[in-house]
Amino acid sequence: MTAADRAHRTLQADRLCAAAYTGAGGGDTGVALVAVGGYGRGELAPHSDLDVVLVSDSGVEPGEVASRVWYPLWDSGLRIDHSVRSVAEMLSAAEADLKVALGLLDVRHLAGDPNLTLRLRTTVLAQWRRQARERLPDLRALVRARHELVGELSHVSVPDLKEAEGGLRDATVLKALVATWLVDVPHADLERSRLALLDVRDLLHASAGRATDRIGPERWDDLAVGLDLPDGRAAQVHVRRLGRRITHLSHLTWRRVDAVLARPSGPGERRPSLTPLAPGVALSAGEVVLDATARPAQDPLLLLRAAAAAAESDVVLAPPTAARLAREGAPLPEPWPTEARQLLVRLLAAGRGLLAVWETLEETGALSRILPEWERIRLLPHASPIHRFTVDRHVVETCVEASALIRRVGRPDVLMVAALLHDIGKGGLTAHSVAGEPLARAIAARMGFDDGAVDLVARLVRWHLLLSETATTRDPDDPATVELVTARLPDLESLELLLALTEADARATAPKAWSTWRAGLVTDLARRSRASLHRGTAAPQPVADDVPVPPEVHEGGVSVAVEDVVDGARVTVVAPDRVGLMADVAATLALQRLPVRAARAWSQDGHAFSVWEVAERGAAEPVLREQLVAVGERRIDPTRRLAPAADELAPSVLLRPEASEQATVLEVRTADRPGVVYLVCAALARLDVAVRSAHVDTLGPQAVDVFYLQESSAGALSELRAAEAAHAVRDALTGAGGT
Repeated sequence: MTAADRAHRTLQADRLCAAAYTGAGGGDTGVALVAVGGYGRGELAPHSDLDVVLVSDSGVEPGEVASRVWYPLWDSGLRIDHSVRSVAEMLSAAEADLKVALGLLDVRHLAGDPNLTLRLRTTVLAQWRRQARERLPDLRALVRARHELVGELSHVSVPDLKEAEGGLRDATVLKALVATWLVDVPHADLERSRLALLDVRDLLHASAGRATDRIGPERWDDLAVGLDLPDGRAAQVHVRRLGRRITHLSHLTWRRVDAVLARPSGPGERRPSLTPLAPGVALSAGEVVLDATARPAQDPLLLLRAAAAAAESDVVLAPPTAARLAREGAPLPEPWPTEARQLLVRLLAAGRGLLAVWETLEETGALSRILPEWERIRLLPHASPIHRFTVDRHVVETCVEASALIRRVGRPDVLMVAALLHDIGKGGLTAHSVAGEPLARAIAARMGFDDGAVDLVARLVRWHLLLSETATTRDPDDPATVELVTARLPDLESLELLLALTEADARATAPKAWSTWRAGLVTDLARRSRASLHRGTAAPQPVADDVPVPPEVHEGGVSVAVEDVVDGARVTVVAPDRVGLMADVAATLALQRLPVRAARAWSQDGHAFSVWEVAERGAAEPVLREQLVAVGERRIDPTRRLAPAADELAPSVLLRPEASEQATVLEVRTADRPGVVYLVCAALARLDVAVRSAHVDTLGPQAVDVFYLQESSAGALSELRAAEAAHAVRDALTGAGGT
């Protein structure tokens, strides 16, 4: 079953229709018999209907031809979908019904007046292009409703070759979008996938002996024979890969439609502008591309940087850009540098924006540069029918679900990578959690995690089913049940991470997999396990370096020293101790757009010391010192420029009474963005609370900052003051505090 077979069937049908028209007395002027829809495209399957219309010009009556022409077609045994309309009626129907409009875009002459057919076709196309901006939102709603009803060709157990997302109907819609002249689509890729799906449909019709688009389980082996594939499993992979490809092209094209519709339609500057997003990466016409400074062969982080920027902005990663980076990009060193790991975690934690970007990385071959092990699970079906998706898509959906839970954990980077790798062991005979543990350990080590984090990732992958299986199969009141969990999870950090991963995994599986009942059982088991574990390790105590006090500080001045290090710079600030100094330094670094990776601060003998690790080199000491002094003297007000951005995940602000006996410890988890440390320190300074030590860390998209607080007169805060400080910080980070 090939394109040649379809062409032959179409030719035979065309001859039959032409003979029927001539036999019915049809003339050469003012009336024509035309094919529309799939027949118009010449794509007849063995049992397809013939969609034909007898169309007449204005003022012309087709007469007896309108009834006589159909009898030979009926007598042939073919199924006919027919109608009789004037040109005006055809155009009105196309304007009123999107499905009719799509069918008429493929109108093709069969018999009668060829000029009439040509005029109809050009008028239909002109009307479609003229009304495109108004009609495309309705078309998109129609497409979405169909997808929700039928599901994805790549994932549903009984795929529908025509109506499912990624099926033949979507391919037709893509051709209609291109016909608007507003967007384009990679024609070669689309046509190759579309023709391959038509081959599958032809084989399906031949196997079933009737017209059908749904592939039942019993048909896969027949399809494998026709496709010259080894077995039904290979046939499934073939079909699902075609669906995945068309789905990717559809997502990409609709994103481009959105970008076009968002732009004014009138005359004006049409050349797309470049908006810088990250070094070497810019936004152009709604797509992330490389700018003129990009050097793929010299920058191994460029692919991750572009992917993270696209996912976090929820825009298209331009496929030509991803393909170029896959071809020309420098390989990542092993182990990865810190920035590479941070970029991967940002990509994974981007929420729904991850889906389209990951899809592009897969389709362009760029993903193999980041995670070559992905091929193990690509398009791999789940053995359990409860799963909505193939294994690879389920993993991506787990990352999306986990991104909403990062405020619950202190190591969001570990959570996101564990979500990515939790099913990496599937596809073999060994239990996937057992097979996945050594793979996850090797991958995490390659990504540059330290030994402790590698152990955490491996532990989470090995036991990612522990909480759900134990909670639903064991007696929670039996002490052995909790012992089973705590024997495998030796600390609170592992437990909180596994609880988040369990929820994300279940939510990505199916709605019923995280029902209220199941969630309650898992949460109760985690609560009991938490109570049996030790209260956890305290946050690190302040460490004071032996930093000399420069002469200018003895005289009341400020010292700022910058030292370039391997992957950034170290900024050391020494100044007379005062409440608010930490906020001023944090504001200065944020205003200079120097991303803070970590910071430590301490006070000694009336002087304040702080050491800040920043992600960029080249900071000028005089500029930093001058701006710090200006901020301290309130000649520069950072409040407006560093106000909190909109953040759909609320910050977590917790008091940690077990962490220190000499100070009140405040732990903050919030989105990593410029000004977080400033907002916290400024809110505390307004309460006359001193920050005696700060431990700032960035883990993927989340800042996890621990502040040691004391009253300005020394001593830990009272319970009332501690609660007041926590509320003030929370308000500052959400914008409720009027900062």
